[in-house]
Amino acid sequence: MPRKIIVVTAAYGHDTIHAMGGQMALLPIIATAGADGVEIRRELLSSEEIGHLPSLAFAIEMHNLQACYSAPEPLCLADGTLNPRLPALLHEAHTLKARWLKVSLGHFTDQAVLATLRDWLLTSPVPLVVENDQTDCGKLAPMLRFKAASHILALPVTLTFDTGNWLWVGDSPEEAARHLAPAISYIHVKAVITHGHTFHAVPPDEVDARWLALLDNLPADAPRGIEFPLQGDDLIAVTRHYVELLRKESRHA
Repeated sequence: MPRKIIVVTAAYGHDTIHAMGGQMALLPIIATAGADGVEIRRELLSSEEIGHLPSLAFAIEMHNLQACYSAPEPLCLADGTLNPRLPALLHEAHTLKARWLKVSLGHFTDQAVLATLRDWLLTSPVPLVVENDQTDCGKLAPMLRFKAASHILALPVTLTFDTGNWLWVGDSPEEAARHLAPAISYIHVKAVITHGHTFHAVPPDEVDARWLALLDNLPADAPRGIEFPLQGDDLIAVTRHYVELLRKESRHA
Protein backbone atom coordinates (compact mmCIF):
# COMPACT_ATOMS: atom_id res chain seq x y z
CA MET A 1 0.00 0.00 0.00
CA PRO A 2 1.41 3.43 -0.91
CA ARG A 3 2.56 5.42 2.08
CA LYS A 4 0.42 8.28 3.31
CA ILE A 5 1.43 11.84 2.47
CA ILE A 6 0.24 14.68 4.67
CA VAL A 7 0.50 18.34 3.66
CA VAL A 8 1.20 20.73 6.52
CA THR A 9 -0.80 23.89 5.87
CA ALA A 10 2.04 26.07 7.15
CA ALA A 11 4.06 24.99 4.10
CA TYR A 12 2.12 27.55 2.05
CA GLY A 13 3.13 30.41 4.33
CA HIS A 14 1.12 32.62 6.65
CA ASP A 15 0.59 35.37 4.08
CA THR A 16 -0.83 32.98 1.48
CA ILE A 17 -3.12 31.33 3.99
CA HIS A 18 -4.36 34.69 5.24
CA ALA A 19 -4.93 35.97 1.69
CA MET A 20 -6.93 32.84 0.81
CA GLY A 21 -9.14 33.20 3.86
CA GLY A 22 -7.77 30.48 6.13
CA GLN A 23 -6.65 26.88 6.14
CA MET A 24 -9.97 25.56 4.89
CA ALA A 25 -9.30 27.24 1.54
CA LEU A 26 -6.24 25.04 1.07
CA LEU A 27 -8.21 21.80 1.17
CA PRO A 28 -9.11 21.74 -2.58
CA ILE A 29 -5.45 22.29 -3.49
CA ILE A 30 -4.22 19.55 -1.17
CA ALA A 31 -6.89 17.08 -2.26
CA THR A 32 -6.49 17.75 -5.98
CA ALA A 33 -2.73 17.29 -5.64
CA GLY A 34 -3.34 13.73 -4.48
CA ALA A 35 -2.35 13.99 -0.82
CA ASP A 36 -3.90 11.71 1.79
CA GLY A 37 -4.23 14.20 4.58
CA VAL A 38 -3.78 17.69 5.94
CA GLU A 39 -2.09 18.87 9.10
CA ILE A 40 -4.09 21.73 10.58
CA ARG A 41 -2.00 24.18 12.58
CA ARG A 42 -3.70 25.59 15.65
CA GLU A 43 -1.60 28.76 15.56
CA LEU A 44 -3.08 29.56 12.15
CA LEU A 45 -6.67 29.27 13.38
CA SER A 46 -8.54 32.33 14.60
CA SER A 47 -10.56 32.13 17.81
CA GLU A 48 -13.68 32.02 15.68
CA GLU A 49 -12.30 29.13 13.59
CA ILE A 50 -11.40 27.18 16.73
CA GLY A 51 -15.02 27.57 17.75
CA HIS A 52 -16.11 26.00 14.45
CA LEU A 53 -13.87 22.95 14.29
CA PRO A 54 -16.79 20.66 13.37
CA SER A 55 -17.24 22.65 10.14
CA LEU A 56 -13.55 22.30 9.34
CA ALA A 57 -13.72 18.58 10.11
CA PHE A 58 -16.69 18.22 7.74
CA ALA A 59 -14.84 20.07 4.97
CA ILE A 60 -11.79 17.85 5.40
CA GLU A 61 -13.97 14.75 5.14
CA MET A 62 -15.72 16.12 2.05
CA HIS A 63 -12.32 16.39 0.36
CA ASN A 64 -11.53 12.77 1.30
CA LEU A 65 -8.61 13.85 3.44
CA GLN A 66 -7.44 12.69 6.84
CA ALA A 67 -6.91 15.32 9.50
CA CYS A 68 -3.94 15.78 11.80
CA TYR A 69 -3.76 18.51 14.43
CA SER A 70 -0.66 20.39 15.53
CA ALA A 71 -0.57 22.72 18.53
CA PRO A 72 2.39 24.99 19.37
CA GLU A 73 2.44 23.70 22.90
CA PRO A 74 4.98 21.71 24.96
CA LEU A 75 4.16 18.46 26.69
CA CYS A 76 5.93 19.74 29.80
CA LEU A 77 6.20 23.33 31.01
CA ALA A 78 9.37 25.14 32.06
CA ASP A 79 9.04 23.85 35.65
CA GLY A 80 8.76 20.26 34.44
CA THR A 81 5.05 19.90 35.14
CA LEU A 82 2.62 18.50 32.63
CA ASN A 83 0.97 21.08 30.39
CA PRO A 84 -2.57 21.50 31.81
CA ARG A 85 -3.88 22.50 28.38
CA LEU A 86 -3.34 19.03 26.93
CA PRO A 87 -6.82 17.64 27.75
CA ALA A 88 -8.44 20.63 26.01
CA LEU A 89 -6.13 20.24 23.01
CA LEU A 90 -6.93 16.54 22.79
CA HIS A 91 -10.62 17.45 22.84
CA GLU A 92 -10.09 19.91 20.00
CA ALA A 93 -8.25 17.24 18.03
CA HIS A 94 -11.13 14.85 18.60
CA THR A 95 -13.63 17.49 17.44
CA LEU A 96 -11.53 17.91 14.29
CA LYS A 97 -11.61 14.10 13.87
CA ALA A 98 -7.83 14.19 13.77
CA ARG A 99 -5.74 11.04 13.62
CA TRP A 100 -3.40 12.48 16.26
CA LEU A 101 -2.42 15.58 18.21
CA LYS A 102 1.16 16.75 17.78
CA VAL A 103 3.02 18.77 20.42
CA SER A 104 6.68 19.37 21.28
CA LEU A 105 8.41 17.74 24.24
CA GLY A 106 9.14 20.79 26.35
CA HIS A 107 11.03 20.51 29.64
CA PHE A 108 10.66 16.80 30.38
CA THR A 109 12.67 16.11 33.54
CA ASP A 110 10.70 13.69 35.70
CA GLN A 111 8.90 10.63 34.43
CA ALA A 112 6.53 10.84 37.41
CA VAL A 113 4.39 13.28 35.40
CA LEU A 114 3.76 10.58 32.82
CA ALA A 115 1.36 8.73 35.12
CA THR A 116 -1.06 11.63 34.80
CA LEU A 117 -0.46 11.78 31.07
CA ARG A 118 -1.34 8.11 30.81
CA ASP A 119 -4.64 8.77 32.59
CA TRP A 120 -5.43 11.61 30.20
CA LEU A 121 -4.63 9.53 27.14
CA LEU A 122 -6.68 6.57 28.33
CA THR A 123 -9.76 8.79 28.21
CA SER A 124 -8.90 10.33 24.85
CA PRO A 125 -9.69 8.66 21.52
CA VAL A 126 -6.94 10.75 19.89
CA PRO A 127 -3.33 9.52 20.11
CA LEU A 128 -0.50 11.88 21.00
CA VAL A 129 2.71 12.32 19.03
CA VAL A 130 5.69 14.28 20.37
CA GLU A 131 8.02 16.14 18.02
CA ASN A 132 11.64 17.24 18.21
CA ASP A 133 11.48 21.03 17.93
CA GLN A 134 14.12 23.71 17.35
CA THR A 135 14.89 24.29 21.04
CA ASP A 136 17.26 22.51 23.41
CA CYS A 137 14.24 20.49 24.58
CA GLY A 138 14.18 18.91 21.12
CA LYS A 139 17.74 17.61 21.24
CA LEU A 140 18.36 13.89 20.93
CA ALA A 141 19.22 13.31 24.60
CA PRO A 142 15.88 14.48 26.08
CA MET A 143 13.98 12.81 23.25
CA LEU A 144 15.73 9.54 24.10
CA ARG A 145 14.90 9.94 27.79
CA PHE A 146 11.25 10.50 26.94
CA LYS A 147 11.22 7.55 24.54
CA ALA A 148 12.67 5.26 27.23
CA ALA A 149 10.28 6.47 29.94
CA SER A 150 7.28 6.09 27.64
CA HIS A 151 8.33 2.53 26.82
CA ILE A 152 8.73 1.60 30.49
CA LEU A 153 5.27 2.95 31.33
CA ALA A 154 3.71 1.55 28.14
CA LEU A 155 2.38 4.98 27.23
CA PRO A 156 0.28 5.23 24.05
CA VAL A 157 2.63 7.92 22.73
CA THR A 158 4.86 7.89 19.66
CA LEU A 159 7.27 10.37 18.10
CA THR A 160 7.19 12.77 15.20
CA PHE A 161 10.61 12.94 13.56
CA ASP A 162 11.32 16.34 12.00
CA THR A 163 14.19 15.70 9.61
CA GLY A 164 15.51 19.25 9.62
CA ASN A 165 15.02 20.45 13.19
CA TRP A 166 18.02 18.44 14.41
CA LEU A 167 20.38 20.92 12.76
CA TRP A 168 18.86 23.83 14.69
CA VAL A 169 19.93 22.12 17.95
CA GLY A 170 23.29 20.87 16.73
CA ASP A 171 22.45 17.17 16.47
CA SER A 172 22.89 14.71 13.61
CA PRO A 173 19.63 13.73 11.86
CA GLU A 174 21.19 10.39 10.90
CA GLU A 175 22.18 9.58 14.47
CA ALA A 176 18.74 10.58 15.71
CA ALA A 177 17.16 8.28 13.12
CA ARG A 178 19.27 5.34 14.31
CA HIS A 179 18.19 5.81 17.93
CA LEU A 180 14.57 6.85 17.54
CA ALA A 181 13.31 4.94 14.50
CA PRO A 182 11.34 2.25 16.42
CA ALA A 183 9.22 4.91 18.14
CA ILE A 184 8.51 7.09 15.09
CA SER A 185 4.96 7.15 13.69
CA TYR A 186 5.05 10.40 11.69
CA ILE A 187 7.78 12.19 9.73
CA HIS A 188 7.98 15.91 9.09
CA VAL A 189 10.04 16.25 5.93
CA LYS A 190 12.20 19.23 5.12
CA ALA A 191 15.73 19.80 3.91
CA VAL A 192 17.82 22.49 5.56
CA ILE A 193 20.45 24.92 4.29
CA THR A 194 22.46 27.51 6.16
CA HIS A 195 20.99 30.99 6.01
CA GLY A 196 23.21 33.60 7.63
CA HIS A 197 23.70 32.55 11.23
CA THR A 198 20.76 30.16 11.23
CA PHE A 199 19.06 27.62 8.98
CA HIS A 200 16.38 27.72 6.34
CA ALA A 201 13.93 24.97 5.31
CA VAL A 202 13.86 24.07 1.60
CA PRO A 203 12.37 21.27 -0.55
CA PRO A 204 14.44 18.07 -0.35
CA ASP A 205 15.07 17.83 -4.10
CA GLU A 206 16.64 21.29 -4.26
CA VAL A 207 19.75 20.31 -2.30
CA ASP A 208 22.05 17.30 -1.95
CA ALA A 209 20.82 13.73 -1.61
CA ARG A 210 21.25 13.68 2.18
CA TRP A 211 17.65 14.50 2.97
CA LEU A 212 16.02 11.95 0.71
CA ALA A 213 18.57 9.34 1.83
CA LEU A 214 17.63 10.06 5.44
CA LEU A 215 14.06 8.97 4.74
CA ASP A 216 15.34 5.49 3.86
CA ASN A 217 16.49 5.16 7.50
CA LEU A 218 13.07 5.92 8.94
CA PRO A 219 9.99 3.65 9.22
CA ALA A 220 8.66 2.96 5.73
CA ASP A 221 5.05 2.92 6.91
CA ALA A 222 5.16 6.25 8.76
CA PRO A 223 3.16 8.99 7.04
CA ARG A 224 5.32 11.75 5.61
CA GLY A 225 4.37 15.35 6.16
CA ILE A 226 5.41 18.10 3.75
CA GLU A 227 6.69 20.97 5.91
CA PHE A 228 8.99 22.78 3.51
CA PRO A 229 7.85 25.82 1.50
CA LEU A 230 5.30 25.17 -1.22
CA GLN A 231 5.41 28.19 -3.51
CA GLY A 232 4.67 28.98 -7.13
CA ASP A 233 2.05 30.21 -9.55
CA ASP A 234 0.39 26.77 -9.66
CA LEU A 235 0.13 25.51 -6.10
CA ILE A 236 -1.67 22.34 -7.17
CA ALA A 237 1.18 21.36 -9.52
CA VAL A 238 3.84 22.22 -6.94
CA THR A 239 2.05 20.26 -4.23
CA ARG A 240 1.47 17.29 -6.54
CA HIS A 241 5.16 17.16 -7.45
CA TYR A 242 6.19 16.77 -3.81
CA VAL A 243 3.34 14.44 -2.89
CA GLU A 244 4.52 12.10 -5.64
CA LEU A 245 8.20 12.52 -4.72
CA LEU A 246 7.65 11.63 -1.07
CA ARG A 247 5.32 8.76 -1.87
CA LYS A 248 8.11 6.89 -3.66
CA GLU A 249 9.42 3.83 -1.84
CA SER A 250 12.97 5.14 -1.86
CA ARG A 251 15.10 7.88 -3.37
CA HIS A 252 16.11 5.37 -6.02
CA ALA A 253 12.51 4.63 -7.08
